[in-house]
Amino acid sequence: MSTDEKVAVITGAANGIGWALAQTFARARYAVCVLDLDATTAKRRADELAGNHDGFGCDVSDEAQVDRAFAAVHERYGRLDVLVNNAGIVGSQEASIAQDMVYFDRITKVIINGTFLCSRAAFHPMAAQKSGAIVNVGSIAGLTGLPRRNAYGAAKAGVHSLTRALASEWAQYGIRVNAVAPGYIATSMVQGLVDQGKVDSARLCRRIPMGRLGTPEDVADPILFLASDAARYVTGVTLSVDGGWAAFGDAGNASEQ
Repeated sequence: MSTDEKVAVITGAANGIGWALAQTFARARYAVCVLDLDATTAKRRADELAGNHDGFGCDVSDEAQVDRAFAAVHERYGRLDVLVNNAGIVGSQEASIAQDMVYFDRITKVIINGTFLCSRAAFHPMAAQKSGAIVNVGSIAGLTGLPRRNAYGAAKAGVHSLTRALASEWAQYGIRVNAVAPGYIATSMVQGLVDQGKVDSARLCRRIPMGRLGTPEDVADPILFLASDAARYVTGVTLSVDGGWAAFGDAGNASEQ
C-alpha cells in the first residue's frame, strides 16, 4: 500500500448502495474494505474492484464479529480514514400491530446497534491518527412518519441522533461524523417490495419532485463528498438525498405543482 493511500471500510458493501459505494471509493483511489455478512461474497466483491482491496465477513450487530473485523482491517492496512455505516435490513411492511419483538429487535440491532458498534471500533485508529470521517446511512423514514415502517423508522431516526451526538463528542479527536438520508432508491431491496405489491413505484415517482427513484450512485457520490476533505468543516449533518421528497409538503403530485 502506498503511504498516501487512504482506507475506507464500507459495511453491507456486497450489494445495492453498498456496492455502488465500494466502486465509487475505489475509483477515488481508496483501499476499500468490503464488509458483509458472508466472507466469501465480501472477498469476491473486493476482488472485482481489482486493486488493493479486501473483503471481511461481519454481522454488524455482533460485537465480537465487529471487533474482529476491524482488528483484521488494522492488521492489513495499519490505518482507517473512512467508515461508511451502510449495512441495513428491509422491513416487512406489515401493520405495526402484527409485528413481534423478534422482528423489531432484528431491524434495530442491525441498523442502530451496528452503526454504534462499527463507529466505536473505528474510533480508535481514527483518534490515533487525529483524523477520520464517518458517514452513516440514515433514511427519510427517520425524518418523517411512514406507516408500517415503525422499527425501520425508529432505527434510522436513532442513526440521525447518534450522528449528531458522535459528531459533537469526537470533533476534538479530528473525527467528523455525518449522515445521509436517502429516499426511495432503485435497489433490489426496493424492487422486492415492488414485486410483492407493497410499493407502487409509479405513485412514488409522482410524489418525488425530481420525478424518479434514485440510483445507488446518487447516494454514493454525496457520501464520498462528506467523507472527503472537501467537507472538512462539515460535521453533525444529515443530508437528504431523496429527489426533494422531504422538502415537498403540498398535497397531490409533486410534478403538477
